[in-house]
Amino acid sequence: MSTQQIRFNNANRSFYNTAKKRVDDYFKENNLSRYGNAQMVIKSIFMFALYFTPFILLIFNVFDNLWLQSLLCVLMGFGMSGIGLSIMHDANHGSYARNAKLNALMCRSMNFIGGSSINWQLQHNTLHHTYTNIHDHDEDIAPPGFLRFDPHAEYKKIHKYQFLYAWFFYGLMTIMWATTKDFQQLARYERMGLLVTKKTTFRKQLILLILNKLFYLGYSLVLPLLVMENPWYQIIIGWSIMHFTCGLILALIFQPAHVVDLTEFPLPDSNGNMADDWAAHQLKTTTNFAQKSWAFSKKTFVGALAAHAKLLYLLGQPTPKMA
Repeated sequence: MSTQQIRFNNANRSFYNTAKKRVDDYFKENNLSRYGNAQMVIKSIFMFALYFTPFILLIFNVFDNLWLQSLLCVLMGFGMSGIGLSIMHDANHGSYARNAKLNALMCRSMNFIGGSSINWQLQHNTLHHTYTNIHDHDEDIAPPGFLRFDPHAEYKKIHKYQFLYAWFFYGLMTIMWATTKDFQQLARYERMGLLVTKKTTFRKQLILLILNKLFYLGYSLVLPLLVMENPWYQIIIGWSIMHFTCGLILALIFQPAHVVDLTEFPLPDSNGNMADDWAAHQLKTTTNFAQKSWAFSKKTFVGALAAHAKLLYLLGQPTPKMA
């Protein structure tokens, strides 16, 4: 990632102030809290149950039919993605609950599904939401070289066929999180000086990361290998099916929000200055999708309340100037 300092054109904050006022008014006029409500609690219980209930059925060998076991692995994948989208993500944006400690606890649900909560905060809040769709600054549009999400990234002949093979690599997303990606990110964020902003050290986070990976791989993979009656290769395939399902779902929700032809991919000038203020930049680089879908924009899988709360949270933050 580039170390160039990015500065937004915040001289005129009229758009930012107007947008923030309208979001504030929305909550007041509709008598809504910016934080989660009873529906959020119900959704959280459902998502945790969707993940852990199939897991319990599997490790106790309730079903010996391989197709039913595979279906349970798929359901776990849905539950895993639901925990990330409906619980961890909202808590990470401070909108899950009014209580900051509860938000912090729910943010750590990322650790239970194989990821790193501090890495996610740095990638998502610090880099992605500050530098959305900016080449060499937003990690969400900086995949391995055989994928290309950014029109300013180097074009390779293989990218012509990306529409065919990208789906497979989308499914590997959380497998990489659970194994190697978090270690690579942690080292990179240390070099970038980002761990200091979280008042922590590389040594401390590396120890916690190792312990977290041992815990996650221990209960999700080693435990089934020890107690399930299936051959070891079937268990590993089932674990991979769970992760592939989760990774594919996450990609199908993440990508339409930013990596489409309706969004912009602006570049800074030679001095690192952006043409727009930060709030305008957010709108130009982000799209809404499935707005009329009951499953994706109302009260279930993603949730409109969380989206509004996230916007309010973002607009209430100090306007970023540099990494």
